[in-house]
Amino acid sequence: MAAPELHIDVAQQRLHLVVHGATERSYRISTALNGVGEIHGSGCTPRGQHRVRAKVGAGCVPGTVFVGRRATGEVYSPELAAAHPGRDWILSRILWLTGCEPGVNRGGAVDTLRRYIYLHGCPDDCAMGVPLSHGCVRLANADVIDLFDRVVVGTRVTIHSSPAPWTTERTEGAAP
Repeated sequence: MAAPELHIDVAQQRLHLVVHGATERSYRISTALNGVGEIHGSGCTPRGQHRVRAKVGAGCVPGTVFVGRRATGEVYSPELAAAHPGRDWILSRILWLTGCEPGVNRGGAVDTLRRYIYLHGCPDDCAMGVPLSHGCVRLANADVIDLFDRVVVGTRVTIHSSPAPWTTERTEGAAP
């Protein structure tokens, strides 16, 4: 079986699970409110070629709350949200990304891994299809659990912001 790839289209706010060059599943997402960008502290979603560096949360119940990639023992609820207003909820599963392009999204001030950029679940009332995150890629809890079970550490992830069709190859001189 061919390894799946993930293609994240920031312009369309969609994540495509691609197998053998064809989209097998498509998920609505929410990327950064601040748009795309690679600089640490920008609150932007990084572009370019990435890989899944780590998978966190296997076997956790849907809605499990994570802080620092560790389950807190809490399960998200409206009451918990009311007790912690303004908290950036990371729920259910985490796919932690690492950049593959030195100087673009790997190393120095542009390092995706050190920026703690994840694909992760969020509260069910979070808007999907609208950029609202702090840089991560948010998915509905059911979707991130489904995706988590379909990918492995090392899965290729391409993040792009152009309206043109995605590709797994970089074009020299073109923005990622």
